[in-house]
Amino acid sequence: MSVENSSTAKPLNLLQRPRRLRRTATLRRMVRETTLTVDDLIYPMFVMEGEGQKVEITSMPGCYRYSLDLLLKEIAEVSQLGIPAIALFPVISENKKDDIGAESYNPDGLVQQTVKAIKQTVPGIVVITDVALDPFTTHGHDGLVDENGTILNDPTVEVLVKMALSQAAAGTDFVAPSDMMDGRIGAIRQALDAEGYINVGILAYSAKYASAYYGPFRDALDSAPKFGDKKTYQMDAANAKEAIKEVELDIAEGADIVMVKPALAYLDIIHQVRQATQLPVAAYNVSGEYAMIKAAAQMGWINEKQVILESLTSMKRAGADLILTYFAKEVALMLL
Repeated sequence: MSVENSSTAKPLNLLQRPRRLRRTATLRRMVRETTLTVDDLIYPMFVMEGEGQKVEITSMPGCYRYSLDLLLKEIAEVSQLGIPAIALFPVISENKKDDIGAESYNPDGLVQQTVKAIKQTVPGIVVITDVALDPFTTHGHDGLVDENGTILNDPTVEVLVKMALSQAAAGTDFVAPSDMMDGRIGAIRQALDAEGYINVGILAYSAKYASAYYGPFRDALDSAPKFGDKKTYQMDAANAKEAIKEVELDIAEGADIVMVKPALAYLDIIHQVRQATQLPVAAYNVSGEYAMIKAAAQMGWINEKQVILESLTSMKRAGADLILTYFAKEVALMLL
C-alpha cells in the first residue's frame, strides 16, 4: 500500500498537485505541450559521382554518400516514410575544384543533375539545395580568397547568385545560403525574381556559428578549410544579440525561413529567434551532435532512441518549426 493511500498517512494540505497530470502515460500524452512529428523533419543527404555507390561516413555511423542512382532509391523510401523534405549536399571530386568554385554553377554539375532527377522521380518531396562554395573550392572556404588569405564578401556574393540561379533552373524548391556573407540573401532574392523564379524560396542560414560541432560534416564532404578558420564570416559562439541582427537583416532581404545552426548548444538562440519573427524557424541538428549520440549509444552509455527523441523535442520546444537532422529517417520509423 502506498503512503498516500495508507490510513496512517496524513495528506498535506495542497491545493495544487501537478503530479496528478503525470500519473499515467495517457494523461501525460493528453497534456503534452510539445509534440514532435514527421512533418517537422528535413533529411540532409549526400550525393557523390559514380554509379552503384553507397559509402558510409566513418564519423557519422548510419549516414552515407550515395551515387545518384542509389540516392533516388533512398529518397523514394524517405518520401514513403512521410519525411517532407531533403537537404542536398554534394561530394565534389578534386579535379573539379578550383579557387573560385566555378563548378558550383555548372548547369550540368552534380547538384543540378541530381535536382532534375529527384524532381522527375520523386516530384512530391521538397528539395533544398546548399548555396556555399566550400565543397567546390580547393581551399575549402565558403568564399573567394585574396592573396592575403582574406575572404572577399562582395565578389563571393556574385558567385553565390550564379549558383542559386543554376539550382533554381534545375528545379530546386529552396536555395539555402549557408555561407554567411553579408547581403547574399537580398542579392539572391533579387536575381531569382528577375529571372522569373519567384516561387523558389530561400531558407537562410541566418545565425550560423563558427562551431566545433561541424567536424564530421566536413569529413563527409572533404570540405575542411585548408588554412585558417571560418571565424571572420561565421558567428562567434558567445554572441546572442548578433544572431537577432543577422535574422532581421535576412528577413528584410527576403528570406522565407530563417535557421539557427548548430541546435543543441544554441537552444537559447532558437528561442530568441522564435520570439523575434513570425517566419518559420529551422534548426540544424548538426553532424557533431549526431556523432556524439551515436558514439555514446555504441558504448552502451545511453538509450539511443530516447536521447534522439528528447534532443529533437528540445529543439522544437525551444521554438524550431523545422529540424534538419541526420536522425530523420530513424525518427520517422519511431513515430510510425
